[in-house]
Amino acid sequence: MKHTFGGFVENYVRPLVQRPDALQVAALCYRIEKGEKQVLLITSRGTGRWVIPKGWTMRGLDAASAAVVEAWEEAGVRPVATPDAPIGDFLYRKIKGSGLPVRVNVLVYAVEVEKLEDEFPEADQRQRRWVNPREAAKMVAEPGLQAIFRQF
Repeated sequence: MKHTFGGFVENYVRPLVQRPDALQVAALCYRIEKGEKQVLLITSRGTGRWVIPKGWTMRGLDAASAAVVEAWEEAGVRPVATPDAPIGDFLYRKIKGSGLPVRVNVLVYAVEVEKLEDEFPEADQRQRRWVNPREAAKMVAEPGLQAIFRQF
């Protein structure tokens, strides 16, 4: 049996040094307006791209509850209820402060919006827009999130 250096690296070295994906949670906030589903997009603080509320998991909260907290802080969302399970997930690369990219897996929770508040922690840092899911899929950059919108 012949071993190659590339095979050695791939099978033995890479699993030892490769870091697992970081984990974030996100809220796909939605409402039903005149019988049509609408989703809420917000602008990112850094680039102004259209995104959904998302962030790191939080000590003492399950992932769904952390997604609801992000929806409040970033978009002023008061939910109907905390969702039970994620509706999907997607991967993206986040550039850390060091300049190095990190792969992040984002669990997405559907959060039905009861009310949008005008005053919330990041109100002066973001814009909000209601759009239909097909339009949202065209507005966001991440292919995995686009797919979730198309299925939603």
